[in-house]
Amino acid sequence: MTVTRRSFLKTSLALLAGGALPPYLARAAGNQSLPGAYGSRIPVILDSDIGDDIDDTWALLMLLRSPQFDVKLVVSDFGNAIYRCRLFAKLLELTGNAHIPVGVGLEPDDEAGLQSEWIGDYRLEDYPGKVCRDGVQALIDTIGQSPDPVTLLCIGPVPNIAEALRRDPSIAHNARFVGMHGSIYRGYDGAPAPAAEWNVKSNPAALQQVFAAPWDCTITPLDTCGIVTVSGDNYQRIYRSEDPWLKALVENYRLWLPLAPFIKPGTDPGRISTTLFDTVAVHAAGSQEFLVMEDLPLRVTDDGYTVVDSRNGRNVHCATKWRDIQAFEDRLTDTLLG
Repeated sequence: MTVTRRSFLKTSLALLAGGALPPYLARAAGNQSLPGAYGSRIPVILDSDIGDDIDDTWALLMLLRSPQFDVKLVVSDFGNAIYRCRLFAKLLELTGNAHIPVGVGLEPDDEAGLQSEWIGDYRLEDYPGKVCRDGVQALIDTIGQSPDPVTLLCIGPVPNIAEALRRDPSIAHNARFVGMHGSIYRGYDGAPAPAAEWNVKSNPAALQQVFAAPWDCTITPLDTCGIVTVSGDNYQRIYRSEDPWLKALVENYRLWLPLAPFIKPGTDPGRISTTLFDTVAVHAAGSQEFLVMEDLPLRVTDDGYTVVDSRNGRNVHCATKWRDIQAFEDRLTDTLLG
């Protein structure tokens, strides 16, 4: 089916009426002057600490197989940047996505990580696509040159983004921020008290700078992303798949799991995933149809908490509850299976 301006507007308004559109697309539906708003895929830059928790790998494959997104650049964040980029590059080449540039983030080290065994001797020099040695500048340039507003999808601590804002604050006028960050009402595994979530606690000052920028901000905190796993029939469909993408995912998972110190002992890679925090951020960058969103005035504390503060907070779109978590897990599975 050909997507026309009229069909996109009709669909967008229907989704808007049902609360399914994120703020950026909701504005697009009512703003006929927004460049590329009708019939376009959403331009995305992924900024990730891939190579620590396995959920970044799940999120990358979900993003690549989501037809509404046009991935313009991936950038490694939170140190050990070359190791992370080698993982990015090998996955992108394996999945036929070597047209996507890989950006080396701050601290370009290449220390062994939890997915080094899967990476093997793959080098950045082996990547047939473009490698940007200054990933922060590549991020700035990609946003600045885009005719449409860019979705900056951040699924790790965000020192790259803070540095990009320091170098060129104007990027905030052609981008929106979507992140897996924070804890509002609930903590890890649905705990009844909020926690200092890792992506925030690791560098609170960086997220403070992100929240201070004049762009649209959306987050999935632990309240929603901290309880997502795939198990049962859905997991078996992934685990037993002969699809090369999913065979690589499962192989990464099996090699990574014994090395991950933060995973419950006895987790069986043949039966269930670990918590897939970052996949919810991918969903939040698109339709948000399975999430309950609240606009909350948030402040990032120096010890890594995201607190509601009506006097000093900034407005953030927060995925605080699930409308239908099972439907999300079904959609995630179907998306990964292509």
